[in-house]
Amino acid sequence: MKPIYHLFAIFWFCLPFSVISDDNYKNLIFKGCANQKFPDPTGVFSQNLKTLLTSLVSQSAQRSFASTTAGTDNTTAVIGVFQCRGDLPAAQCYDCVAKIPRLVSKLCGGDGDGGNVVVAARVQLAGCYIRYEVSGFKQTSGVEMLYRVCGKKHSGDPGFSGKRDSAFEMAENGVKTGGNGGGGGGGFYAGQYESVYVLGQCEGSLGNSDCGECVKDGFERAKSECGDSISGQVYLHKCFVSYSYYSHGVPNISSLSDGEKRQHTQRTIALAVGGVAVLGFVIVCLLVLKSAMKKKSKYDAY
Repeated sequence: MKPIYHLFAIFWFCLPFSVISDDNYKNLIFKGCANQKFPDPTGVFSQNLKTLLTSLVSQSAQRSFASTTAGTDNTTAVIGVFQCRGDLPAAQCYDCVAKIPRLVSKLCGGDGDGGNVVVAARVQLAGCYIRYEVSGFKQTSGVEMLYRVCGKKHSGDPGFSGKRDSAFEMAENGVKTGGNGGGGGGGFYAGQYESVYVLGQCEGSLGNSDCGECVKDGFERAKSECGDSISGQVYLHKCFVSYSYYSHGVPNISSLSDGEKRQHTQRTIALAVGGVAVLGFVIVCLLVLKSAMKKKSKYDAY
C-alpha cells in the first residue's frame, strides 16, 4: 500500500502551481490570524465583521477586487479587502470568495462570544483571498512575505536560471504595461518565456509603479527562498508571484476555452489515476502469480 500512496503524493505535488482548474481554485493556501482578540461584549465588532464579509462576497459577483469598511465608530469599524486572481472567471471568483467567511470563523475564530474575534485575519485560497482588520490596526509593509512554497530542484537544464530570470523581468514589466500580447496590465500578468510559465498579481489598490516594485521584490524572494527549484509561489502582503518550469515546453492551456480546460484537466487526472490503477492491477496479478508458483513448486516436490 505504501508505494501506491507515494505515487499519488508525487502526482499531486507535481501539478503546476500556476494552473487553476475547476477543482482547485478554492483550495486553501494559507491563513494568517492575529494573536490579539477584540473585547466585544456588545457584539458590535462581530456584527460589523459579518456585515463586511457579506458585502465583500456580494461585490465579488460584479468585480474581482474591492475594499470596503463596515461600521462608523473608529474603535469598532472593520476594513476589508477581497481579490480574485486576474484570470479567474467571474462566476468562479464569486464562488471562491463566498467560501472564505466560514473559513475565517473556522480558522481564526469568529463567533463573537466573549471577544473571540481576532482583530485582523487573512485567508488565502488558490483563486482569491479576503483580509480584514479593525480600524487603527498597525499596518504591515506591502512587501512583507506572508507565505512561500517551492517545488523540487531543477533537472539539470544549464539555461534554467537565465530563462527564469528573463521570465521574471517580463512579468515585472507586464503587470505595469500589459506585456507583449495583452497578458497583463492592471496589476496582473500571466505569460511564458521559453520553458517558464510566470504569473504576477498585485492588490488592486497599488498603482502601476508600486505594483512593479512589489512584484520585483516577490521574484527576488522567489530566487533567494527557492533557489534552483523548478516552481515556486511567494505571497507578499500586497502582491504574489509564481513560476513553473517545463522541460518539454509550457503546455498550451491559456488558449483553451473553459470547457476545454475542464476536459484537459479531467483527462490529465484520468490518465494519471488510470495509470496508477493499471500499475496496481499489474502488481496484484504478479503477487497472485508468485503465490501460485510457490504452491505449484510445493506440490511438485511431493
